[in-house]
Amino acid sequence: MKPPFIAVLGLLAALALAACTTVDTTGISPESSKGPDPESNVNSSAVVTEYGDLQCPACRTAELTIVRPLRKELGSRFRLEFKQFPLLTIHQYSMVAAEASECAADQGQFWPFLETAYEKQADLNTDAPRKWAQELGLNMDLFDRCTQSHIKKKAILSEFAEGRKLGVGGTPTFFVNGKKVRNDLDELRAAIGEAEQGIPQVRL
Repeated sequence: MKPPFIAVLGLLAALALAACTTVDTTGISPESSKGPDPESNVNSSAVVTEYGDLQCPACRTAELTIVRPLRKELGSRFRLEFKQFPLLTIHQYSMVAAEASECAADQGQFWPFLETAYEKQADLNTDAPRKWAQELGLNMDLFDRCTQSHIKKKAILSEFAEGRKLGVGGTPTFFVNGKKVRNDLDELRAAIGEAEQGIPQVRL
């Protein structure tokens, strides 16, 4: 058994180390500030919500073959929202990317960051999100403090839990006005049309 003074010294050292590693979160909110895609119609009552994982290859494919074509064709007719659903058990860097995207959102750059993350998904590792943030011209002091503090993790896990309650089991999963829709361009197009005809909106 350690003498009491040794135990106290150990405790003081641990507290000192914790103090040294505490990140200043001044000016950083724990809430998500990403908002809807500004290239969609943010005022539309037809809401397309995607639960996604930035390290998920299927999400990247959906971004290129479903989301972007749909936005180009019908962007004035629906509001596009993104919810975090990092699959931590199979995607090692999914939380790193999710946190970085939320920190980018604080500087109004969530959607450009998301596009960059999908385009450069093969390069994703622990350090890549910081490089992408630099390329987007973000304030790196603010970004670094945000990511290092992990202040966004609770909001991300809250969206993940919300998705699980709605029956999301994998990514990507799409909803239109609260109704789950198959990952298919034609089906999403049809669901948006139905939403425009007055099907009551379910807020997610």
